[in-house]
Amino acid sequence: MRILESQSANAHILYDATALCGPVTPELFTRAYWQDREAIVGEAPGRGASVFFDPGDHASETTEEGWVLRPYRRGGMVARVSQQRYVWCGSARTRAAREFRLTVALREKGLSVPQTIGACVWHTGFFYEGALITVRIPGAQTLADCIESSEDLPYTSLRAVGALIRKAHELGLDHVDLNARNLLLDRDGKPWIIDLDRCRIRNGHHWQARNMERLERSLTRFAPSRATGLMHEIRQGYLKPTP
Repeated sequence: MRILESQSANAHILYDATALCGPVTPELFTRAYWQDREAIVGEAPGRGASVFFDPGDHASETTEEGWVLRPYRRGGMVARVSQQRYVWCGSARTRAAREFRLTVALREKGLSVPQTIGACVWHTGFFYEGALITVRIPGAQTLADCIESSEDLPYTSLRAVGALIRKAHELGLDHVDLNARNLLLDRDGKPWIIDLDRCRIRNGHHWQARNMERLERSLTRFAPSRATGLMHEIRQGYLKPTP
């Protein structure tokens, strides 16, 4: 990985020069660019309106599953004021730049997080908008989808999820939105953690319980009658991770 920065007009770009080929422009980080080229192959659920697309010649190597473009979107009450604008405090402090660098750092430490391609922010006055591009996990489904589509999700998969969360916590990752849509299982059953927006590295232990409680509430939403059993297996994997 070779991280470079680029600035064009009001746009600030952070990208992996070993993965992204050709001219690196702000347009690459917009849905319209890939839509005009008929490269979009799917869309993820959720307020972020993430899209899956084929990067074509922009990728240094062909990736079977393509890339994911995720624009930053607000949730909660503040979204009624602005869904995609954030207060500008410098490019290094934007949510896109922070998530890009955090994801790179955790991946280098062996945590199963997506490969980052680039992040872009558009700065206008006191505000900015942003977007992030990552590599799509091969054959991945969210834990939520796996739970909803199968009454008998293997306990080994759930315990692997628990072990992954344990490793993330040991690295100090406080995932503030740890839910069943931000945990993936790939085609080989390997778990991944995605969407590190607003996450950070922390000391101490008090925040770890909050992460697990957030996940349990999410499981209750997707599988009310099975949430207790599902969470039990995840906790078993968390407490006794596979060597």
